[in-house]
Amino acid sequence: MDYVSTRGSAQRQDFRSVTLAGLASDGGLYVPREWPQFSADEIAAMAGLPYAELAAKVMQPFVGDCLTPERLLELTTKAYGRFAHKAVTPLTQFDEKQWLLELFHGPTLAFKDVALQLLGLLFEEFLTGSDQHLTIVGATSGDTGSAAIDAVAGREKIDIFMLHPKGRVSEVQRRQMTSVIAPNVHNIALTDASFDDAQAMVKRMFADTDMTGRFRITAVNSINWARLMAQVVYYFAAAIQLGAPNRKVAFSVPTGNFGDVFAGYVAAKMGLPVEKLIVATNVNDILHRALSTGDYSAHGVTPTEAPSMDIQVSSNFERLLFDAGGRDGAALAEQMKGFEASKAMQLTNAQREGAAALFTSMRADADEMHAAMRWAYENCGKVIDPHTAIGLHAALSADLPADVPVVTLATADAAKFAPAVESAIGVSPTLPPRIADLMDREEACTDLPGTYEAVASFVADNATESPAAA
Repeated sequence: MDYVSTRGSAQRQDFRSVTLAGLASDGGLYVPREWPQFSADEIAAMAGLPYAELAAKVMQPFVGDCLTPERLLELTTKAYGRFAHKAVTPLTQFDEKQWLLELFHGPTLAFKDVALQLLGLLFEEFLTGSDQHLTIVGATSGDTGSAAIDAVAGREKIDIFMLHPKGRVSEVQRRQMTSVIAPNVHNIALTDASFDDAQAMVKRMFADTDMTGRFRITAVNSINWARLMAQVVYYFAAAIQLGAPNRKVAFSVPTGNFGDVFAGYVAAKMGLPVEKLIVATNVNDILHRALSTGDYSAHGVTPTEAPSMDIQVSSNFERLLFDAGGRDGAALAEQMKGFEASKAMQLTNAQREGAAALFTSMRADADEMHAAMRWAYENCGKVIDPHTAIGLHAALSADLPADVPVVTLATADAAKFAPAVESAIGVSPTLPPRIADLMDREEACTDLPGTYEAVASFVADNATESPAAA
């Protein structure tokens, strides 16, 4: 399996190279040159597999010759051995049509753990025996930061610098990052900056030859293909439990950076019978506007009780535009160049039609989000977080065939957003025992101005130079 860039001019790479690189040299995102396919019989044969075995089977075509099947299974077994639920991503039922896929049983109580626990091991695997040193630079709107830090804290040959917009993540999200005290972990709170600003700085650093000439910079955001690949697995896990390949399943996905829902698109491309992927957004609704009207234009970010979705520039959307629009890298490079300059563009007819075949979208405001939280609690006894509630609102409102089950992806433990949950249902969820002392832990974080120069200088002063960077 080799990989191409969405912008067409970067050299093809194998799985190891794209994992260590993160972003392509031309500024694009890596995707497989072609989508691997599973037959209906092969999907049926996956029924009943433990999660680690299912993960190894689904991901092996993407890994190619870079890892043997036996070694990949060893890594998935280790990665998912840290989850608090033996099913890893258990599927629970709301009613006869609505289901909930619980993705928050990992170490940091969010769906990002499913991918990042594996990604940390892949980094370590591919660095073993080399003199290379990785400098991870990431931006987080809440959950990616803590999951990435947990995955790589204390690992040799890796430094991690995680940027978050100061005051725009929940207290639990912040403390899960800043309470990890390790010499290779650097938390940066950006003053007067949004997540989109932080994400733009990360992309700029990949293009900064002064930095890439000294450091081997990589990404843990879902711009890294290996992270997105690991998220494909739980679509297979849920759909197979609900009758695939002999039954179609729809998924409603709380969506910010588009990585989680694009993983569902990949699953469908691989042969999983997906009826629809519902892109559920909050009032920061650029993706809803793009999918429903073709208008992909960024407005100002409105802070909400679902901060991980307070995003206007969704990096992974570029992967969909590339694939659905005919895989014309040169054309997409020009389109994205225009968007980066103006923060506005219209999708082409091919892109809109290609997306519409599988995607629909819905927007939820604060009242609708609260109503979904109350519905889950009053009707089913389920306490869900604000992001999951936005997905549930879209699932309950979706116009789908009566015999198609709808799975809402539960992206975080409700305790990470206790104030918002309590305001909606009058119940304050508590942290699981394994992190019950979180609020008492020591914190370490550096406040920096929201400028690229300040961030680049801090990284340069604290990262380890790698001879493989040139």
